[in-house]
Amino acid sequence: MTTLAIPEGFERQSRHSPLTDPWEPIYTRQTPDAIILGVRLATPHTNARGFVHGGLIAAMTDKAMGHSCAHKMRGVHSLVTVSMSIDFISSAQIGQWFTVETDVIKTGSTICFAQCLVKADDVVIARANGTFRVVPKKEPTSA
Repeated sequence: MTTLAIPEGFERQSRHSPLTDPWEPIYTRQTPDAIILGVRLATPHTNARGFVHGGLIAAMTDKAMGHSCAHKMRGVHSLVTVSMSIDFISSAQIGQWFTVETDVIKTGSTICFAQCLVKADDVVIARANGTFRVVPKKEPTSA
């Protein structure tokens, strides 16, 4: 794999956000139980020292865990983050393949729990836990 290659099974994400748009392209790979996010690290993902920024890690873990909970619940609910904790274990640098791999721990009618590992070239650099409030999606109203 070249430094710019995207691993097989990943495709460009379709769920964009104003926060993460500057970090595009962001990739996803769907499993039966989760949404894995991936990005080839570049300058917009780094801090002043040239390492992956903790804010990127926080935003991507929040996004991956929330999307994975919604995926596990068959997309009939929206989720709002109630709490999240992150342990920063190591760092990552420009050119590495960055992924967030989520395990949905429990889904319920009001709360969903998830955890994830953040990896750079398959080496764990962070882990996170999240709790999400389950909100039923509103039906579109007709005018």
